[in-house]
Order: sequence, then structure tokens, then C-alpha cells
Amino acid sequence: MSEQPRDGASTATPQDPGARDAGDAGLAEAFLAGDRPDGSEGAHSLRDAPGPYFGRYGGRWMAESLIRAMDELEETFEKAKADPAFAEEFQRLSREYSNRPSLLTEAARLSERAGARIFLKREDLNHTGSHKINNVMGQALLARRMGKTRLIAETGAGQHGVATATAAAYFGMECVIYMGEEDTRRQALNVARMQLLGARVVAVQTGSRTLKDAINEALRDWVAHVDTTHYLLGTAAGAHPFPAMVRHFHDAIGTEARAQVREATGALPDAVAACVGGGSNAIGIFHAFLDDPVDLYGFEAGGDGVETGRHAATITLGRPGMLHGAMTYLMQDEDGQTIESHSISAGLDYPGVGPEHAHLADIGRVSYQPVTDTEAMDALRLLCRTEGIIPAVESAHALAGALRVIEQWKAEDPEAAREKVMVVCLSGRGDKDMDTAVRWFGLGEAEPSSQLHGAGTQDQTDAVHAADPQAAAQLPTDKHEDTAEGMQR
Repeated sequence: MSEQPRDGASTATPQDPGARDAGDAGLAEAFLAGDRPDGSEGAHSLRDAPGPYFGRYGGRWMAESLIRAMDELEETFEKAKADPAFAEEFQRLSREYSNRPSLLTEAARLSERAGARIFLKREDLNHTGSHKINNVMGQALLARRMGKTRLIAETGAGQHGVATATAAAYFGMECVIYMGEEDTRRQALNVARMQLLGARVVAVQTGSRTLKDAINEALRDWVAHVDTTHYLLGTAAGAHPFPAMVRHFHDAIGTEARAQVREATGALPDAVAACVGGGSNAIGIFHAFLDDPVDLYGFEAGGDGVETGRHAATITLGRPGMLHGAMTYLMQDEDGQTIESHSISAGLDYPGVGPEHAHLADIGRVSYQPVTDTEAMDALRLLCRTEGIIPAVESAHALAGALRVIEQWKAEDPEAAREKVMVVCLSGRGDKDMDTAVRWFGLGEAEPSSQLHGAGTQDQTDAVHAADPQAAAQLPTDKHEDTAEGMQR
């Protein structure tokens, strides 16, 4: 493995595993107040983080065979950012193909139930059903600039895979998607969608057979086909320039939400919430608010509960280490080996997190908390029944966490809480999770009409007969003597 520092990048190693450096706490407030760590004067923007390092996290630790490809990608990305023609084409695709800007919906009935004003950033309404299309179209444009003819990607929940397959079809590229075998079972609908779009879907059978292992296989593919292939990483993790690049293409989420909520309420929100696996939708919505006096919450997958060991609460209980080319927080054992994560949500079932999230956690700018499977599924059902919106299970983690924060607001001052504003990133829609919901809630069995009639069958027959004699003849009857079976008895 080789690490390639960039100009001005710190090469300091992360702190020893264990508790975070207490000296980091409060740095966010100091930065916003103008107290810069380098001793210079003037306010420091937390948005000025181009990579490769975010505090002590990040970097680029990759196989030698990929160094040239990473250099090419970084150079192409930097040139594209400075090219008005690239920005114009990306914005056109976002507007005409991806369906941006996405709506900001005030959830009136949910707000009344919760006791505070809740606004939903509707990434579920984007083409392909999630925020993933933002980053995918941007990277596909870069791949075309580099002359690549083949796209590969990892996917957990399948949303990134569907978006990548969509972009490949749009640009006329070959596409291979790597997906953990366990996730192909959980997300069979998205497997079919990818295949219909022309992608080859490979079920990864190694390790825990989930997202981490899909990334490993995608990296192996990239090494073998680096000249023709672009690896379209779907989350704000991994080696530089991926974290900064993915954030750049998702920045519209927060930029739009910030303007929309100010237009709707006349002010900035009190808080913004998002789910965090690798962290792409979260960094996309957080980035625009980093310099504002707005509380930011990232909700990780608490699985069966962090005390059980079956979770994916990487920042909550993880330690600094190396994963997929970057230094970040990850779930590991005492020997430093990455351990398996668990979540009902395939998209959050990842033992690492983006390095910028690790940094934002250390400086106290974002509060990262776990949400259990049960809390997430309860929130999913609540949103369905109050607003008629079926969210992805990933998004339901953000909603559950937001509702918990609102409960804390109400405990402090119930009347003041009613005027507070919470923005929740609804990162995707829940079509893909219907099998999970069916099993969890025991859905899918319709009620036989015979169970609805009971003792009132004759009255119902008489009522229906008056309107439709033919239909009435099909209704069941309680009187055996009126049937052939009854007469035989």
C-alpha cells in the first residue's frame, strides 16, 4: 500500500485507539468565532475542507497499481470544478434528468404528533428514488472526460447500484455492480432493476457478504481493468479524492434545503438530521449548514442495540483505523481487525464512515447517535400513516433520531418546542424495503371478505340485492338451509 500526501496535507497519524482527544472538543465553536488553530486571524469556515485530510482523518492509502488512476481522477475532478462548461452540463442533467431541485415538504400531521415543525428534504423524489443519482451523474461525466467505457460500483441497499446502472445506460457504458450476497436477498427488487437497466450484478460471497465486501470486490475489479474502468464509489468514504468529490456532487441537497427552509420559515432551522452509513447524504445536507448556528445530527445504525454488539454504530463505538484507503473511525477488534456490522438497513450496514464525519465528530460540530432497528421501523410506519410517505429504512433512522431530539426539546420547554424547526433528509423511498416491512410488520395478507360480514350477512345481502341482485347472489350466507349443503344436512 502507498500513501500519497498532497500539498499542505498533514501526515500525522490518528490518535491512539480509545477515547477521542478531549482537546478537540469545542473546536467547531472556536473556528466559527474566528480562533483559527494556525494562529491567523479571521473566521474559519468549516466548509473549507478540500481533502485529502479532514483533521487527522482521510488520506490516500492505495495499491500501487491504482495510484495513477487516482491521480488522473483527482486531476480531472479539479479541472472539471473550474470549468464552467462542466458545471453547466452537470446542472442541466440535475435539473432535466435527476429532477432537481428536490422538494422541501412540511410534514404537518407528523409535526402535530411530534410537537415541533418537521420539514422533509425529499431526495426520495429524485430519479431512481434516492440522493444517489446526484453523485453518480457527476462521476459519470468525469468518467466520460477520462475516456472510460466501463463503470463499476458497490451497492448495499441497491440504490447506488440502480443509479449507476441508470447513468451507464444514459451514457452508453458497460456496467458491473458488486453487491453482498446477503444484500441481494434483502434488496431483490433493486437487483432486478439493475439488471433491467443492463447492468451485470455480482453477488459477493466473501466475508459478511454485505457492503464492505462489495467494496473489496469492486476494488479488485478496478485493479484488473484500470485502463478502461472508472470505479464509481457511492459514499463519502474511501481514499482521496472520493470523500471531497462525493460531497461536492451532493452539496445541492443542503444548499437547496437551506434556501428552501429560510423561504418557508423566514429563518434557519434549529436542527438538521440525516442517517449515516458511509455518510454521503449526510455530508451533502450538512455541508451548507456547517458555518451556521444550526445543530446537526447524524444517526447511525444501532441494530439490535449497541450493547449487543450487533450494530453499525461506527462513530459511537468505533476506533480510528484504516479502511478502504483512508484513516477514519471503524468497527474493529482488539487486534485491529475490522469486525462485521449489523443493521436491518443494507445501506447503513457498513463498519466504517467517511473521514470528514470522523473529523466533525471529534470537533463536536455534529452529534452522532445510534438508532435501533426497532426505532427506525416504528418511525417508518409513523411517517407512512401520518403523511402517506413510505421512506427507505435508511431514511427512517434519520426520522427516528429527529423525533428523539424533539422529545428532548419538549422535555426542556414544550411550548418553545412547537416553534422549533427540524429538517430531516429523506434520502430515499421505501419501495426497495417492502419485503423487510412485510416480514417486520406481518403484512401482505388481505382480509377475506367473509370475515367482514359475520352475523350481519343477511342484512348486507338484502342491502346489496336492492342495488345489484347479481352481486348479492355471490355473498355468503349464514343459513345452511338455503344451500345445497344445508339441505343435505
